[in-house]
Amino acid sequence: MSLGNNLFNARKKSGLSQEAVAEKLGVSRQTISKWETDETLPDIYQSKKLSVLYGLTLDELIDFDIEVKELEQVVRNTSEETSKKIAWPQLWAEKYPVLASYQHEVRINDYTWPLKELLQKLSIEYGYSNLDAFLVLKDILSRIWTKK
Repeated sequence: MSLGNNLFNARKKSGLSQEAVAEKLGVSRQTISKWETDETLPDIYQSKKLSVLYGLTLDELIDFDIEVKELEQVVRNTSEETSKKIAWPQLWAEKYPVLASYQHEVRINDYTWPLKELLQKLSIEYGYSNLDAFLVLKDILSRIWTKK
């Protein structure tokens, strides 16, 4: 996605018009339009003002993805009560079919004890609840995966 498109989506998500943004930044509406159509680019000073106005970091503004932001908002706003009603295993299995089939292929018991030991170690050494220990272990595995 282009920076102009990111600026457009961030402005729309903020509920601001080009005129309102222009007024807050002390530029013309046409300047905002040119930025959003990639005709010109804001300088770093204006980019920083835009990021503050839209409640984003500069990095987020450059990489702004409206779908990701909307999904993040949904996750943040989902109550614990609603989250408990969601059949997470089935939902994830729809996206990743291996989650529905691996139980019949993998010798789960070979992995159960070592993983339980890791969870207990996190709980004992750091005082984490079972859920927190699970989330930490999941995050560690995620970090290993992303470094491949």
